[in-house]
Amino acid sequence: MSIGPLPQTLKVGGRDWRIRTDFRDILKIFEAMNDRELEHEEKIYTMLYILYPDLEKMPVRHYQEAAEQANWFIDAGTQDDEGENVRKMDWTQDEPIIFPAVNAVAGRETRAEKYMHWWTFLGYFMEIREGVFATVVRIRTKKLEGKTLDKWEKEFYRKNKKICDLIVEKTEQEKQEEQEINNLLG
Repeated sequence: MSIGPLPQTLKVGGRDWRIRTDFRDILKIFEAMNDRELEHEEKIYTMLYILYPDLEKMPVRHYQEAAEQANWFIDAGTQDDEGENVRKMDWTQDEPIIFPAVNAVAGRETRAEKYMHWWTFLGYFMEIREGVFATVVRIRTKKLEGKTLDKWEKEFYRKNKKICDLIVEKTEQEKQEEQEINNLLG
């Protein structure tokens, strides 16, 4: 591979497999990965199904390698050395504040594009430095790390608690258990 070209295939089992590279497809994968109703194996299969249009032709014995390659692609060829991955954003919940930030960096409405490679979109995303989304992530990070918010951040948080706090969706089982407890308590 030479410097510059955006990947359109991934090598799995010694063969190049065509992949879906539009950013919308990757966002669908993120949605599936955050679905608490899906088991881990179902999430992996969904990722493979979305990313590889010819998945039914791929031998099942290559699915593990295909998943590793998929993760490499989604991470834009970079690996995070942080170790523990604490959630500071949610693509679905934060959509109303992510896209304006990405659009400001891109200088255009990215959702109006017929096609945009994931790595291009991710490049715009990674260059977000200011604005509502950056402020929300900064506040979430400080809160997760137990750091004190600046005066203006406290005020922003107080006025925008709904967008600053990440929503944790409960599974159907958790909802049932909660309902059973509530019924027992009257």
